[in-house]
Amino acid sequence: MKNVRYKLRRLVWLLWLATILFSSVTCAFAASSIKPTIHNDVSEASEGVSVELGVLEQACNLIDQGKFGAAGELVKQTYKGDPQHLDEDAHQLLQIVDEYKDMSRQMKQSREAVYAGRLAELNKLRTTTDVNDVNDIIEVLSAVANVSELTDEQQKEKLLSDEFVNEVIQEAINKSTNYELEGKWLEAYTNCYFWLVVIDPNNDGYSDYAQQLYDKATIAASLEDSACETRKERYQGVDKKIFIRAIKFLDLHYVNKIDYKDMALKALERCRLLGEVMQFPPEDFKVSEENHKSEVEYQKSLSAWSVALEAIVDEAKQSSTGISRDKFLNIFEEILKINETTVDLPQPLLIAQFSEASFSSLDNYTIIIWPRQVQEFEKLMTNEFSGIGIEISKPKGLLTVSSLLPDTPAYKSGLDAGDIIEAVDGIQTKDMTLTCAVKKITGPRGTPVKLTIRRAGEEKTKDIVITRGKIVVPTIRGWQRTDTGQWLYMIDKEDRIGYVRLTSFSADSADDLEKVLDELEEQELRGLILDLRYNTGGLLESAIDVADKFLDEGLIVQRHSGFGRLPIYAEAKERGTHPDYPLVILVNANSASASEIVAGALADRAHKRAVLVGTRTHGKGSVQSVTYHIGDGAQLKYTMAYYHLPSGQRVESREEMRKQDREDWGVGPNIAVELNSEEIKEMIDVQRANDVLVRADHDDANDVVKKYTFEETLAVDRQLAVGLLVIKSKLIQTEALAKAQSDS
Repeated sequence: MKNVRYKLRRLVWLLWLATILFSSVTCAFAASSIKPTIHNDVSEASEGVSVELGVLEQACNLIDQGKFGAAGELVKQTYKGDPQHLDEDAHQLLQIVDEYKDMSRQMKQSREAVYAGRLAELNKLRTTTDVNDVNDIIEVLSAVANVSELTDEQQKEKLLSDEFVNEVIQEAINKSTNYELEGKWLEAYTNCYFWLVVIDPNNDGYSDYAQQLYDKATIAASLEDSACETRKERYQGVDKKIFIRAIKFLDLHYVNKIDYKDMALKALERCRLLGEVMQFPPEDFKVSEENHKSEVEYQKSLSAWSVALEAIVDEAKQSSTGISRDKFLNIFEEILKINETTVDLPQPLLIAQFSEASFSSLDNYTIIIWPRQVQEFEKLMTNEFSGIGIEISKPKGLLTVSSLLPDTPAYKSGLDAGDIIEAVDGIQTKDMTLTCAVKKITGPRGTPVKLTIRRAGEEKTKDIVITRGKIVVPTIRGWQRTDTGQWLYMIDKEDRIGYVRLTSFSADSADDLEKVLDELEEQELRGLILDLRYNTGGLLESAIDVADKFLDEGLIVQRHSGFGRLPIYAEAKERGTHPDYPLVILVNANSASASEIVAGALADRAHKRAVLVGTRTHGKGSVQSVTYHIGDGAQLKYTMAYYHLPSGQRVESREEMRKQDREDWGVGPNIAVELNSEEIKEMIDVQRANDVLVRADHDDANDVVKKYTFEETLAVDRQLAVGLLVIKSKLIQTEALAKAQSDS
């Protein structure tokens, strides 16, 4: 039955083309009855049609590459620059070119105005800044970063050599040093080196030191109790046997041969940083059972830790033949023993830090999911959990309901988008991270959670008790949500162009996409925008199923596992393939993993099924698998393959390419449309407003959130706007082909 529906769907698409053909023939017949046209040379007339069609095809191919200007010039030259010689198709194509030029002109003017404004703000700070005031320093660094974003190479060089800018940078570095002397690693990072990396990302000295400070700040945070968990709870279930089993498993199954020397040095460096952080332990740690030494004894134990650690590092560095797996595990055991005789840190803390650092030498994706983390990890992978059904954010430091999900406990409770959550079960949220807030709000199905909320613009609070239920977060979204929670997918009703945003690849994504495509095709869909921006990936099989919907044959992706193992190929199937309407995929630097597989496969030269618009993708380039074989309730997520596009090209890793001073990681767009931070913010603000679902049926509801029109959305989303122009050019080409075939 389903196969019959696919055939009917293709038939509808063919009927649409036939309608164009029939319309062309009818018009030609009507015209000839009024004023007959006689061709003395039929072959010459046919050649004229072929030439015109060929020009349109060439022009559309240029547009697919982002060469709108060249496409316009080609059309004009063909018609000798005389508008009277333009046929309807050529005229429409030139309109698209003009729209693109207008958009580019407006963007350039807007950026110039923004640049001038940012430069003026920086110049204003020259006379008002107190370099001894850390808040003033941060304000200047932020202003410099804003200006730097919009500079060309010459302007950037001038900015970085500016005397005032250098004075502030040096003072920021001095402040950072003082913070470090007090053990304030987070302040040293956020108030100085974070900004220096933004301002000068090519400065390896800044980047390396920023990473070191970030690691120290992370270690320090791991020693603190939080609103969500105590220090002991955080490392519950962490055991050395799990780590040892993980290493032995990776030795057999990791995608590459493991460099244990590099793993050891990364782990030992983390141990060194841990020792530095422990010079300034939290107050509760000093008086806890975990640390029962006097201050003098404690400092001596830290010194002994550092000396012993340095000896192990020297030995590892001097190993000319490398380090074997067993030697690496011996180093791990030795570190645990040294800890017992010196600083006596909680062993689970040390194991977790050693594990994280050593695995970071492999890649950014191979990790142990410790028993306490498994539930949260599975929520991310399945998009299913037990909760109340809200999206939350923390603008201005206030935990806020961004949107409701329809048909969920929250939607039925009287909670509303815009509500500020002051407390969860009596615990204040002011200093609570978003991750912690999610943990507190979610919980076992059927259990209650009490939210203390404050309506926007009001002072008094009220308690709302909500019973948790099963929540499935849909991964398919449209361009706007209605008041009833329904998504609108037909973004351009006039040209019948659809828009689907895929937020991640879950087990249900392909089936949910199928339903949306059926709905759109019933409305005579003529072109589709598939938005994969900010989609960081998900399940590999889901990505293959999504790509398969647009391909009737050929390779989708090939996985290479190394060690002489045979590649694994995923092939497209004819059954279930949707009509060959124009397809544009929007991508950016946050499109990763499964998103890169879909975008790469459909745009690959082997298929040329889609045109990619936006910026280069993230560049993950690898496939991960999850195993339970490490035991004791833990899981291991590890890299087991690299993926290659249908044409055989490997999707390169961002990290590996940067090491080689290359920028060709991930999947590059056919049409590059870069957005600066201000433009991205505007785009996301409009998108979020169009996503919001509120409860407008209760007396004390918040003000209705403004929804943005199609035109307003395009005005702030240039990538989407360019994508629509590409589809419209392809529709012109399709109709021109149909007309030419009818005339012949």
